[in-house]
Amino acid sequence: MSQAADVTDTQWDSDVLQSDLPVLVDFWADWCAPCKAMSPYVDRLAGEYEGRLKVLKLNTQDNPDVPSKYGVFSIPTFMIVKGGEVVKTIVGSQPYDQLKAAVDPYL
Repeated sequence: MSQAADVTDTQWDSDVLQSDLPVLVDFWADWCAPCKAMSPYVDRLAGEYEGRLKVLKLNTQDNPDVPSKYGVFSIPTFMIVKGGEVVKTIVGSQPYDQLKAAVDPYL
């Protein structure tokens, strides 16, 4: 089971935009092999930054509204949201160290 919680279109405002912590959102889908390959890295970040970073996963196939609103056309896409604003977007598979380095400035 993933250490990253699921978020849906209807939960987006309360779980992401209104979060007191910075949020890393993993936009993914079941059929996406690169998304599945990144899943252990996302889980690792969730465990490593517990209490300092909220890590959520949004299934783009089941929740099309948020990806459409934010222009997410490729997956995996990782979005860092802080204070209700998108501060960084990363598209595509990344080595763990690069993903971690992208998150660190926003903690």
